Amino acid sequence: MIEPFLIRAIIAGIGVAIITGAIGCFVVWRRMAYFGDSLAHSALLGVALGLVLGISTNLGTMIICSVFAILLIWLQQKKVLATDTLLGILAHAALSIGMVTLSLLERSVDLHSYLFGDILAVTNHEIYLIIFGGIFVLIFLFFNWSSFVLTTINEKLAKSEGLNTLFNQLLIMLLMTIVVAVSFRIVGLLLITSMLIIPAATARQVANSPEVMAIVSSILGIFAVMLGIYLSLHFDTPSGPSIVVASVVIFISILFFTFLRKN
Repeated sequence: MIEPFLIRAIIAGIGVAIITGAIGCFVVWRRMAYFGDSLAHSALLGVALGLVLGISTNLGTMIICSVFAILLIWLQQKKVLATDTLLGILAHAALSIGMVTLSLLERSVDLHSYLFGDILAVTNHEIYLIIFGGIFVLIFLFFNWSSFVLTTINEKLAKSEGLNTLFNQLLIMLLMTIVVAVSFRIVGLLLITSMLIIPAATARQVANSPEVMAIVSSILGIFAVMLGIYLSLHFDTPSGPSIVVASVVIFISILFFTFLRKN
């Protein structure tokens, strides 16, 4: 008989793999890996906000990450500094303020579980958040897929078609904030970007269309989660890093297979 905690871990892991696989394609296509990393770092301030105000840390993370994305877009339009410089300043400022705030809290905080995740300790409440948040993200992607892809592939063509490319960019960023907010307990704030990047980058090696790439990315993410959970249980290793290691192993395997096939 499978233990309840393992069933919860599998459900949560599959849910996160599906949504990170889909939105991760845009992270790879738009070269937003550094933004995803910065967003995840800023999420620690959201965790601190949630604990200070006594609200859900997921809600606190969503609020701070949304502010982060909107502020970045605004500063980019003002051309204050280069984008990578802005990301560095905003991300490290939010990360540092979050760390300081958490250290000032009177109650102890399991910082390790927030930074590196603990899928085996996921609760029913967190599963509901992943399911409902994931459904929202997937529905939004489904109805805006064509405009998002066109904006990503050729921004000038998208503008000529009457699309608001700036608004689309903001929407993609806000969808990423939801993904980070509902899934950081799985692999942690420091590693969540890997779930956005590695499966999508792996799928890119074998997919022949954007739609196929999104589907394959989600499937590979599920495989990585299942393999990571197994490794974590079998070798008694941290669950979050184990999932990332599994993703890397799958990436290297497919990359090697693709290289052999081309040669």
